[in-house]
Amino acid sequence: MGTLHDLYAETAEDGAAVCGFGLGLAITAAKGRPVLWCLQDMVRFEAGQPHGAGLFEMGLAPRDLIFVRVRDAQAMLAVGEEALRSPAIGAVLLSAWGEARAFTLTASRRLLMAANQGGRTVFLTRTSALPSPSAAQTRWSVAACPSVPLEGGAPGRPSFTATLLRHRGSGVTGQWTMEWDREQRLYRPPAPVSGALVPVAAQRPAATPARGIVKPLREGNTQGRGRTAA
Repeated sequence: MGTLHDLYAETAEDGAAVCGFGLGLAITAAKGRPVLWCLQDMVRFEAGQPHGAGLFEMGLAPRDLIFVRVRDAQAMLAVGEEALRSPAIGAVLLSAWGEARAFTLTASRRLLMAANQGGRTVFLTRTSALPSPSAAQTRWSVAACPSVPLEGGAPGRPSFTATLLRHRGSGVTGQWTMEWDREQRLYRPPAPVSGALVPVAAQRPAATPARGIVKPLREGNTQGRGRTAA
């Protein structure tokens, strides 16, 4: 059964982050089927144009994405309703900018009804807009988060801080930091930052400490093999 989720950018500068976070959720919900992403023109002008290399880093191939551009919120809602009823679509992402009269409680109920009828999930991202009442199952505030660097100082995975503002039928709220795993196509907690440890070469013994001064070993490394303090 499909449903509706509202995602709000924490600040106007987090417009790209909330779109990226929503795209990851849509990819997961689509379960291998194409994602339809409808983007309002103001989002492209203010937060940036989607980039092919960035979409590839999210794990998307051209066949996985149907991209639609619209001028206003009214057109976006019409596209969303139509896409949610299509058996060819796995999930729908709608990315809007600013306050708009079209985003009424009635409009959100129409989206939810189309999602239920089609058995697909829709994610509505809002940038430069305040959270407002809707029929959404959940409401989130999303911000960009520093990535954990990969080995060799390579850039880390896309990371986000997501705050659950409302969960319909539940009082659960909270805040989580998540990073996107492109291989598994899901969000997960960031990998722990490695400590200041360096491995000792396996093919030769560790160097003899000069003049009897021994560096302290890490706790639990009583044999002096495998790792030493940096």
